[in-house]
Amino acid sequence: MHWLFGDQLGPHFLRPSQDIDLTGDAPLLMIEARSVFKRRRFHRAKAHLLLSAMRHRAAELGDRVTYVRATTYRDGLDQAARGRHVTVHHPTSYAALALVRSLPNVAVGPARGFLVPMQDFAAWAHRHGGRRLRQEDFYRWVRRGHDLLMDEDHPAGGRWNLDHDNRQPPPRDATTLAVDRPYRPREDEIDEEVRHDLDHWEKDGDVSFVGRDSPRLFPATRAEARTALRCFMDHRLPTFGPYEDAMLAEDQVMSHSLLSSSLNLGLLDPAECAERAEAEWRAGRAPLNSVEGYVRQVAGWREYVWQLYWHFGEEYRQHNELRHTAPLPDWWNDLDANSVGARCLQTILAQVRDTGWTHHIPRLMVLGSYALQRGWDPAAVTDWFHRCFVDGYDWVMVPNVIGMSQYADGGRMTTKPYTSGGAYINRMSDLCGPCVYQPRDRTGAHACPYTAGYWVFLDRHRSRFERNHRTARAVKGLDRLTDLDEVRRQERTRGDTPP
Repeated sequence: MHWLFGDQLGPHFLRPSQDIDLTGDAPLLMIEARSVFKRRRFHRAKAHLLLSAMRHRAAELGDRVTYVRATTYRDGLDQAARGRHVTVHHPTSYAALALVRSLPNVAVGPARGFLVPMQDFAAWAHRHGGRRLRQEDFYRWVRRGHDLLMDEDHPAGGRWNLDHDNRQPPPRDATTLAVDRPYRPREDEIDEEVRHDLDHWEKDGDVSFVGRDSPRLFPATRAEARTALRCFMDHRLPTFGPYEDAMLAEDQVMSHSLLSSSLNLGLLDPAECAERAEAEWRAGRAPLNSVEGYVRQVAGWREYVWQLYWHFGEEYRQHNELRHTAPLPDWWNDLDANSVGARCLQTILAQVRDTGWTHHIPRLMVLGSYALQRGWDPAAVTDWFHRCFVDGYDWVMVPNVIGMSQYADGGRMTTKPYTSGGAYINRMSDLCGPCVYQPRDRTGAHACPYTAGYWVFLDRHRSRFERNHRTARAVKGLDRLTDLDEVRRQERTRGDTPP
């Protein structure tokens, strides 16, 4: 019997290998464990998507799969396997891996759903010294190894990195990008059943969710995911690159693919996404900067984050080099966007509340930056991102938040903290114009919480960042601030109240 976890739902998880025999009609097992939702307060839309995807996959597999609804995975396995030998592909979290390794008669095979086998990455990391593993070096290695955007031994177009072409602010005076809206699936009777069950669990007090469960916005089946991929490639990929870092208040999705949840559920394979994007460029239907930017996200960053999660080890999540220990306030945990006055944070927090998703720049430069500036506990911030995003998994959020967003690893993953004053948000969005706060103001009634927070953050860690070549110049700017004492006092007074 072969066990499929809820993020192993695509056909590539059923291809036979020398480690796992899936030929013919080898019986399958899926376990829906309610304990997953009891342990944490997940976003309601995330719970809905996961259960919908699992139940849809079980319906597709028919009599071949034994689908068990149990209190825990262990209970479900006891109920279904009854001592039989069980195989499973390498799970995507340390907790799940520890669980399957602790179970009798369960054999763990290699991971699926990623481009690079773990042992290949380990060999590459060893060749590069093991500690500082640059994403750019890894990305080029992956492109060569998988012949992605390559012209023989050279990068297509002559350059590996087209980031410089992909940092444009949104078009002036535009409220939305002039592109087709993304594919949205239609709910069916399985979604109706899922919503009924979640309502019942909440009513019984069995579980508690955060956020809203609007009609399902993301694919729950392989067919839906392939349709979403095709729609992105046909209509949105050409404008993805230039505006991938831009934000508009009325356009949450911009030209983003919205395929991260499909990839992380295993409904899509990263190779088919990257190869399809390259085919669009080769056919002259999408510019190279957009295609390279997308390939970088899928074959570069996503793959890099997955590998670092396992390479750095289980203790990596506990890193807290900046010694940030402040708890997350209730308004943040409850996604209470209505209590927030700062328009950028209010807008993005509302997007998370309503959909469980926002793209990478709001995550990093609005949500993550605010948490970093306030000195919130990075482990709690990581857990919040894991719970509140439909594409959030342990392997996704630990490196992204601990390493990049909160700089809690002290620079193992990035060379500087990713935070800024309000000027960056103002340049890359239309969020600041109508806001009660002004990006240039550090003090006073209109002081931008990001601008004030940025300077207080640098001041708090002056001794560390004045020695970093990427932040030393910014730290020197503290000496030119004649109102620094007032900025400090103002931020202490703000405390954890919504800005």
